Amino acid sequence: MPTRARPIRLPLRAALVAVGLLAPFAGLAAPSAPERPAVERPNSERPSSERSSLDRQASERAADRPAVAIGAETSAVPEGTRLTVVLSRPVEARAFVMERPDRAIVDLPEVNFQLPPEAGRKRDGLVASYRYGLFAPGRSRIVIDLAQAATVARVATTTRPRDGATLLTIDLARSDREAFRRAAQPAAPARAEGPSTRDPVDSRPLVIVDAGHGGIDPGAIAGNGVYEKDIVFGVAQGLVQRLEAGGRIRVQMTRDRDVFVPLAERVRIARDARADLFVSIHADSISAAPQVRGATIYTGSEKATDAESARLADRENKADAAAGADQGDGPGDVATILQELTLRETRGFSARFAQGLLTNLSGVMEMSVKPHREAGFRVLRSPDVPSVLVELGYLSSKRDLDLLLSDEWRAKVTAQMAGAIERFFAGRVPPTGQAMTALNGDGLRMTRAAEHGPAPVSP
Repeated sequence: MPTRARPIRLPLRAALVAVGLLAPFAGLAAPSAPERPAVERPNSERPSSERSSLDRQASERAADRPAVAIGAETSAVPEGTRLTVVLSRPVEARAFVMERPDRAIVDLPEVNFQLPPEAGRKRDGLVASYRYGLFAPGRSRIVIDLAQAATVARVATTTRPRDGATLLTIDLARSDREAFRRAAQPAAPARAEGPSTRDPVDSRPLVIVDAGHGGIDPGAIAGNGVYEKDIVFGVAQGLVQRLEAGGRIRVQMTRDRDVFVPLAERVRIARDARADLFVSIHADSISAAPQVRGATIYTGSEKATDAESARLADRENKADAAAGADQGDGPGDVATILQELTLRETRGFSARFAQGLLTNLSGVMEMSVKPHREAGFRVLRSPDVPSVLVELGYLSSKRDLDLLLSDEWRAKVTAQMAGAIERFFAGRVPPTGQAMTALNGDGLRMTRAAEHGPAPVSP
């Protein structure tokens, strides 16, 4: 996520040309234009009213595109530390601090971050590290991990005279713990746009495919700088394409691009869509044990199978905090005997699918020593949607990482995952309509076991 990395030296003009966004900058010299036909007058010879109209249209087109961030650096200031971000145009920024863990949050409209991979990973003054990315549709966020208690003293934007770039500066000032606690505030949790209401006419099973992490939350980071969020998103897309091509399963994703989705929201998406299965895809990392490799399938449980499973679940459950979001509550605690029975039945279906998935994947990929484990993952807490979490391998293992980046290997894995899903629903009795789903007094949906076949013995 000592000495700060040197700021980007790439000339602003060249960087903007590279991303196709030179237009937003006022005051930059225009490139030499190709020869125009004699009948077309140069812009300088157009009437002033026509030039104004063209300039206005260009400005409107630029305003429709996200601002581009092409540089960032930290520096010391008398009261603390300053983070400066170079942007293609001004944006409105709001900053605040949060504790447990201590961090400063900068909320922005959507920004296209074109920063080097090492940006934000080195400690400098009050900044332990920082990360950035899409936090919700149309919203970006910078999360600054604080090396000690500090408050946001100033947020300002200025124009750099030499090229018209916008400099967004965030000044952090040293603070004592009590002052920091008074300044700290909870962030409003991000809400992702959930799937549309389930089509009552389509009787095919609905599977929610959840690509772990995303946006400002990169997940694990491999030694070569590859992010877990990108690897698992590619695998999730491949699985969706396989299922759609088969035509027997309807499928939706919790995120269809590089955006942050809170953990509770992922569960809510599945429940609101009345999904029949939830599959979350991740990749682990243990830098201290690069020899450890292999895939593991997890199902939900209050008690973890082992210490390693508990550690992984705890780390994954902190994803919201890493993105500067409140840890929104998932489904409520089991409050009635009926709800408890439903949760036990759902976990039985989850275990049955996990075993079928394990059988399929064992033939095409290396499995871990304990390939089916249980732990208290927050994304597996839906009381009425069978759910599994698949750790495809370890980014800390060179062999696993090579496979995770292999298109051929991904194709084999997604084909087997799709096959396991289709087999899970093979004996399902087509429902006659959504009347099969009833609500009890507490609003908990009760899915008829007939939809999934006979209930297995709960583990």
